[in-house]
Amino acid sequence: MRGLEQIPLVYDSLMAVMDRLLLGRWRRSLVQEGDGSVLEVGVGTGRTLALHSPTTQVVGLDPDRVVLRTALRRAPGIPLVQARAEALPFREDAFDVVVSSLVFCSVDEPEVGLLEVARVLRPGGSLRMLEHVRPRSRLGGWLARCIQPPWTALTGGCRPDRDTEGTVRSMGFRVDPGTRRSRWILRRFDAVPEGDDVG
Repeated sequence: MRGLEQIPLVYDSLMAVMDRLLLGRWRRSLVQEGDGSVLEVGVGTGRTLALHSPTTQVVGLDPDRVVLRTALRRAPGIPLVQARAEALPFREDAFDVVVSSLVFCSVDEPEVGLLEVARVLRPGGSLRMLEHVRPRSRLGGWLARCIQPPWTALTGGCRPDRDTEGTVRSMGFRVDPGTRRSRWILRRFDAVPEGDDVG
C-alpha cells in the first residue's frame, strides 16, 4: 500500500517539522557511540540512519525500494536491504541493537516482526523504539479507531489505533523504565527480550 510515507519529499517535509518540535531529540537518543552491530528496521528515508556514529556497524532495512534510494543518498556508507520486519534476512544473534523509529505502526504483522527482532538480537542486546501509540483516553481511543481506515490509506500503512508499547510487552520484551519517555501519544523506550537483563 503506497501513501504519503512512501513519497520521500512529502514525508521528509513533515518529519522535518516534527523533528524540530520533539522527534529529533528522541530520534538522536536511539543511537549511541560504541553500539557495536545495529540493525535499523524500517529506515524509510534514512532520517535516523544519518545519526549513527561512523564507528557503529549499521545495516538498514525497509520494504520500500523508493524510500531506500533516498536513504542511500542520506547515508551512503550504510548497507541497505529491502525486506519486511516480519521476515528479517539475518541469522540468529546477529545484532547488538535493533532500532525502530516510527515503524511498527505500519508493520502488517507486528507480533511476527517483534519475534524476528528477538531472534536476531544477541543475548544482552536491546530493542530501541520511538513509536506513537493509541491515545489513552476513551475519546482519544475512539477517535483513533474512527480515523484509522482513511488515515491508513492516506499514509500508506500507519495505524493510529495501535498500542505498540503494549504489543512489545505482550511479545515477551521488558521495557527499561530508565529509558522510557512519554509525551501524549509518543513513546521512547529500550526493551530486552525476557530472559535478558534490563540495563
